[in-house]
Amino acid sequence: MKRLVIFTLFLLGFATISLAQNNEESAVKEAVNRLFTGMKTGDSVLTRSAFAPNAVMQTIVNKDGKITVRTELVNDFVKLIGTPHKEVYNERIVFTKILMDGALASVWTDYKFYVGEKFSHCGVNSFQLVKGDQGWQIVYIIDTRRKERCN
Repeated sequence: MKRLVIFTLFLLGFATISLAQNNEESAVKEAVNRLFTGMKTGDSVLTRSAFAPNAVMQTIVNKDGKITVRTELVNDFVKLIGTPHKEVYNERIVFTKILMDGALASVWTDYKFYVGEKFSHCGVNSFQLVKGDQGWQIVYIIDTRRKERCN
């Protein structure tokens, strides 16, 4: 009987930890999705809310076999999203991996980017998020971009 009680307590503790982890993971996904919903709807306020102050955006560029890293200002990106444009910016993501430790989350997503219905490119996003007073927000994003191997 004593073993059954200990085993039950263990299972309850494990379930509580697992539920808390799942709730935090959902909150992290929601923060990332806020960025892409803002992009798709042209909502600069929603897009801005996904980012922490002083966030960094970078892209790995492969031009003629030469690899460089291009840094973009979040403010310029948010302005682009909020500027009226004919076509919808639609980045379709798949959450591949989420790692968490306390207030830090690392998220890896595969994506395909469309301008309107036209395919533009694909790649991978790597996000670093921090949980602060405003909840989970992106502090760093770097991505790859390519037009081939986009299954």
